[in-house]
Amino acid sequence: MMRLDASDKQHRYHNLLDDDHANEMLEGEGAGLAARVAELEVRCARQAEELLCLRSTLADALRRLNALEGRPAAPAQQRNGAYTGTQGTPTRELRLRQPSYRETAKRTSSYGSSASSLPQRRGPQHQSTGSLQSDSPASSSSLSPAPSPSPRATPAPHHAPAAAYRSRNNSTSSNQSASPGNQLTKRWNSTGDFNAQGLLPTSRFTTTKSLLNLYSKPSQNGPILKHGTHTCQYNEEDGSMRMYLRGRPVILYGPTDQEALDPAKVAPPPQSKLKLEWMYGYRGKDCRSNLYLLPTGEIVYFVAAVVVLFNVEEQCQRHYTGHTDDVKCIAVHPNKLIIASGQCAGHDRLDARPHVRVWNSVSLATLAVIGAGQMERAVACVTFSRADGGALLACVDEGPDHTISVWEWQRSDKHAIAETKCSVDTVVAAEFHPLDRNQIVTCGKNHIAFWTLDQTNMLYKRMGVFETRDKPKYVTCLGFNHNGDVLSGDSNGNIIVWGRGTNTITKLVRGVHEGSVFSICCLKEGNILTGGGKDGRIVMFDADMNASGTENIIEGHYGGVRVVAEGRGSQLFIGTTRNCVLHGDLQLGFSPAVLGHVDELWGLAAHPSLPQFV
Repeated sequence: MMRLDASDKQHRYHNLLDDDHANEMLEGEGAGLAARVAELEVRCARQAEELLCLRSTLADALRRLNALEGRPAAPAQQRNGAYTGTQGTPTRELRLRQPSYRETAKRTSSYGSSASSLPQRRGPQHQSTGSLQSDSPASSSSLSPAPSPSPRATPAPHHAPAAAYRSRNNSTSSNQSASPGNQLTKRWNSTGDFNAQGLLPTSRFTTTKSLLNLYSKPSQNGPILKHGTHTCQYNEEDGSMRMYLRGRPVILYGPTDQEALDPAKVAPPPQSKLKLEWMYGYRGKDCRSNLYLLPTGEIVYFVAAVVVLFNVEEQCQRHYTGHTDDVKCIAVHPNKLIIASGQCAGHDRLDARPHVRVWNSVSLATLAVIGAGQMERAVACVTFSRADGGALLACVDEGPDHTISVWEWQRSDKHAIAETKCSVDTVVAAEFHPLDRNQIVTCGKNHIAFWTLDQTNMLYKRMGVFETRDKPKYVTCLGFNHNGDVLSGDSNGNIIVWGRGTNTITKLVRGVHEGSVFSICCLKEGNILTGGGKDGRIVMFDADMNASGTENIIEGHYGGVRVVAEGRGSQLFIGTTRNCVLHGDLQLGFSPAVLGHVDELWGLAAHPSLPQFV
């Protein structure tokens, strides 16, 4: 009996040893599994960045290949057995490789030296006084006219006759169709190119404020024109015509080779079509979150009714001209290729109702039109969902109820899946949470709200609790750190950290800026940048919102910081409150890429022979 007890104890002892050994093995495997999962997450993040870089490289390669295929062959002349090209033909090296992020980081570190060499490299492109567009109606881009908005593009003296600039894409093929996904098609200069090829509805040609209506076909039954000739007065001495538009006097001067003008004579419209060549300015005075960098190397922003895609390095623009009135907000899809832009209402016109247009930034093809007839005044905010790959689109209008609506923008019926009153006060920003599905954050006057879209497509709101802290008059901007916490800037110059999934404050950083904080930019490596609208300072924090001591101040004549956008490497793009776009970094400073007027424009005079105006 004693032997049985001893053997039983020994057996139990061995079992305990086996259990301990198994537990140790499980713990070791668990630790190894966690390490492997972390390594896989890092590898997935790197592969995502590489895929994004490959997309941008492929888009740029397709654009340049189309430009090469669409370029007409230069006539060759045989002289002494050798072929020589036509003199004066502009040539340009075609680069089929987009620099990687590491290479651009090295390049931006030597920003000061490379900027000085750019005018010599691109100087010959500004010697023509003719059109900067190709003769082809499907020209895809505009080169910078002289003077360029960038100080690097110095206008060259006029020595050669007028010559058309070579376009980046002269292909006229219209067989390619754009899809809502990541399809990379050829790039066009403006949506007018699609209209010329029948890829967009022709009903938009009847609009009067859209840039697509710069030319309309004459009626088959003869021109139906109504002119108020009794309001026109022609002065033969200076060759000027005085007329009134909406009660305001307008004086126009006729060509010098025209001896006399008859105000009563009805002339047919010219057969030449106007094509948008260059957009000057940037709307930073009263709009927010309106500057982004695309994988193609272009920055996207808007001014008036046009969304501009501007390549600062190559000094060329493309334009999306599908809107019928002023654009007020834009958002970029998580795939970095699709863009949504919202506009305000026009004046008593059915086609100028506020709506959101979703379009492809490579082909400039419109993918969806959302909210026409269902929004009031203007679209104040628009944002794509991030955690589900951009399937949802949220909008906030500027009506009295500031309605927030959520759309499945790829559906054909184009009805909001959820809609409710957002706030009685002004709403200035709305963002989907990057990590939590169906979570939206909005902010504005006297509030910040955390929204949840449930399984039944109902929106539930939780207001942010400021507790005993000073409640700001405005919560002006939003951001998200890598932990998923919400960051908000306010009119008191403070930065508030809201815990992920909560509506309570976990950290308050006081006095970051003098005046309002207009922008929060979370960088890829985890650091956080904030921009002040009054003091013009750009301040860097670490991931825990501790000041790093690195900052820069924008020169006062450019205005305060409206938005901070991350570029490649250490490069940053800054939109200012005085309608300028700057580029540079915190160490070397910033220089202007776009300069705009600060207030209303009341006068303009063009040079008679040079591509210059004041």
